[in-house]
Amino acid sequence: MKKHLLTIATIAFCMSTAIAQQKAKPEDTELWTPVPASITPPAFVKTTPPADAVILFDGKSLDQWVTTDDVSKPAGWVVSKGVMTVNKSGGNIQTKQSFNDYQLHIEWQIPATITGLGQARGNSGLFLASIGKGDDGYELQILDSYKNPTYVNGQAAGIYKQFAPLVNANRPPGEWQVYDVAWKAPRFKEDGSLQSPASVTVYFNGILVQNNTVLKGPTQYIGEPAYRKAHGASPVKLQAHGDKSEPISFRNIWIRPL
Repeated sequence: MKKHLLTIATIAFCMSTAIAQQKAKPEDTELWTPVPASITPPAFVKTTPPADAVILFDGKSLDQWVTTDDVSKPAGWVVSKGVMTVNKSGGNIQTKQSFNDYQLHIEWQIPATITGLGQARGNSGLFLASIGKGDDGYELQILDSYKNPTYVNGQAAGIYKQFAPLVNANRPPGEWQVYDVAWKAPRFKEDGSLQSPASVTVYFNGILVQNNTVLKGPTQYIGEPAYRKAHGASPVKLQAHGDKSEPISFRNIWIRPL
């Protein structure tokens, strides 16, 4: 009888959770205050990858990338003049290789002619670990947040829908922006339960904006994030966001597995 009652209670809990998620709205997890102070970052300094880095994009080809929704397909973004530019109709792309802990360098650029407001202004995302098709994974937001107000846990260098950056270190559109990331992947026990959560440190244009931030779980657009499914080493993913603003570009991407 006790086992039967426990089963009923478990089913009831799952049903109530599902109903709560259905009633939730995207804005429920949007934080608008406190607004990170805007600071002027140092001038851009061109860097070269360290000797032990895995080069993910060398300015010539997308050989290290595949299409997220069909990993048998090569990445369908545009490569020209040492830069790769988002092809929104081509979908998200991710690395062929999977990683646990790593150091990552990536440079990105919002078009100088960008239009739109808020989240519809150069939106993309760096998924520090891709754990499924579409936008499943742990997202570090990419957005034009230079004099462009939006919810603070959705601005550039925010852990999307979780943690705002410590400061707003954006350069103006048309200039190159830099993320330097130290990622520690989550670990799971044999039974699938969480052993240790993911954490990340991020420097944005040379400024510390995420200081060993402990993530609540993978990115959740609606509802609260949680570690609901165990996973191992995962690809790094770049997002082809569905907004109508001009597509953004990337260059000089390398990673050092730790």
